[in-house]
Amino acid sequence: MDNFVAIDVETANNHPESICAIGAVKVKDGVIVDRFYELVKPEPEYYFRYFTEEIHGISRDMTENAPTFDRVWRRLQPIIGNLPLVAHNKAFDEKCIKAAHRVYQMDYPDYPFFCTLATARRTIPRAFCHSFSLPAVCDFLGIPFCNHHNALADAEACAKIAIALIK
Repeated sequence: MDNFVAIDVETANNHPESICAIGAVKVKDGVIVDRFYELVKPEPEYYFRYFTEEIHGISRDMTENAPTFDRVWRRLQPIIGNLPLVAHNKAFDEKCIKAAHRVYQMDYPDYPFFCTLATARRTIPRAFCHSFSLPAVCDFLGIPFCNHHNALADAEACAKIAIALIK
């Protein structure tokens, strides 16, 4: 697969619609051509769990003046166009994006959605990879990766995994 958008979201708490950051990386002809990152103000006024703040470092204060999901998605949608989406653990990201679309009563375009986590589990022998987490798969494939749980860093790592594994 040479053309897609890798996407990653972070949430304020355990409610899937509480997206507080979105990162996306566009790949055309197997090359990264565009990057998108934005903090998102979760609505309705979601609380930030201490646990999630510790994971991604995003707090309520950081998103207080950020645009809401509907405005962020309108800016992201032209980047996606009609390309398929890819995420590492698509079940989480797709669930969150669909839930946020429902909150804002937006139609969800039924994007083809691929999962690098599932692909890694199918293609990398367990004996060679101690885990199939994003950092572990990057390490196995020799992809430099830092800043885990930053939505843009995670989306870029996912894009590079997809380029390497999804044929």
